[in-house]
Parts: sequence; C-alpha cells; structure tokens
Amino acid sequence: MFACARRSIALYCLALCVLLSSAVRADDPQPQAQPAKPADKGSRTLGIVLYQGFELLDVCGPAEMFGNVGGPLKLVMVAQHAGDVKSSQGPSMKAEFGFDDCPPLDIILVPGGFGTLRELNNEAFLNWLRERAKTAEIVTSVCTGSAILAKAGLLDGHRATSNKVYFQGAVKQGPKVNWVKEARWVDDGDRVTSSGVSAGIDMALHLIARLYGEPIAEQIAASTEYVWNRDPSDDPFVKFAK
Repeated sequence: MFACARRSIALYCLALCVLLSSAVRADDPQPQAQPAKPADKGSRTLGIVLYQGFELLDVCGPAEMFGNVGGPLKLVMVAQHAGDVKSSQGPSMKAEFGFDDCPPLDIILVPGGFGTLRELNNEAFLNWLRERAKTAEIVTSVCTGSAILAKAGLLDGHRATSNKVYFQGAVKQGPKVNWVKEARWVDDGDRVTSSGVSAGIDMALHLIARLYGEPIAEQIAASTEYVWNRDPSDDPFVKFAK
C-alpha cells in the first residue's frame, strides 16, 4: 500500500524525466532537476501505532509524507499484536511489529479514530506508550490520538491540540495539559500534536521541515500536489470545537 510512499524523491523525478523524454528532442538542452538531499542527521525510525478503528487518513496522510523522506527515515507500522488491523473506514492495514518485538523508535505517531474510546482503557497500550516515550525523540499524534497520549500522561505540562469535534473529550483525558483550541497543530518540542484528520498531513510536513530542512518538505508537498498549510494557528475548523 505504501510502495509509492516509500519511493525517494530522486526516483520520482527520474521516472518523470523518462516518461517525458519521448516528447522532447534529444538535441534540446533540458534543465536537470536536482532534488534536495536530507541533511545527514543520522537515521531515524518512525513507528505509527495502529489499533482497531483507527482513522485511515490519520495514518495514510502522514505516512505518504514521511515515507517520501527516504533513506534517513524508516517508517514502520506497529500494533499490540502484529498482523492486519481494521480501520474505522473498513480497509485494514498490516502491522509489521507487535508491542513485544517492536524495534527502538525515534518518533512515535498515534492516530485517532472511533477506536480511541476503547484504547483509552487499554492499559497494555498506555503502558507501552509510557515506556517507549522515555527513549523517543518525538512523540506525536493526529486527531483524537492526543486523547490517548493525554490519558497516558505523556502530554502533562505540554501544549497540545486535538480534533475539534471531540475537543472537550480530549481535554477530559488530560487536565494537566495546556490545551490549545485554535491550532492546526502544536509543536511543543518533543511533543507534537495535530488537529483532526487532514491536519496530520500539515503536521507531518512541518516535522519533516524541522528535522530535515524546509526544501525537503516543500519538495514532498509539490511531488504529492498537496497545498501545505504552514501556519499552525490557521485553524478553519475551530468553530466546530465544543
């Protein structure tokens, strides 16, 4: 499912040039695209945590963006138990690792979805998050995933946001969290949270820019033909917050 997402930007540009080569004359000088290369900051592993009833775009949107970073960022899918995990929308995704055999994670992403309410009472999940957060560089969430992080105590003392329709529900899970109602996403250092569903894509591009440079994020947005909202305070859906 993520074959396209895992292609490097360089391969994307090369394939495009091959397709277009038949439409131009060989003797015409053509400008050569030079994809920006991520800064050498060491490799990272980003784990997206799946659970029954996760929101499909919460996972697939950021995965598309992060997957296009290529070499320095490895993307893995994790769940309590390895195997197929059904989304809120119906299609399943495969978790490569279970909690017991998951490799070390530098970045953890928790999506939202209708399954959030059940996971708020899943102590195995909450305890795993608490333990893994101790060694992660960044813990992040999309949509109601912030409610799960809040329930685990991982947002205490941090600024954070959540899905606007479920905003008060998230607030109840974290009374010690500095909740920001009007925000597309909130970057609070080692905790980064986004508003609902599609906001996770903007947050992902922001994190890519932060970790690997803005040219990389811009190039990924362009190659996926996505209009990147770079302003974290630009939240057109705050009117739905309850």
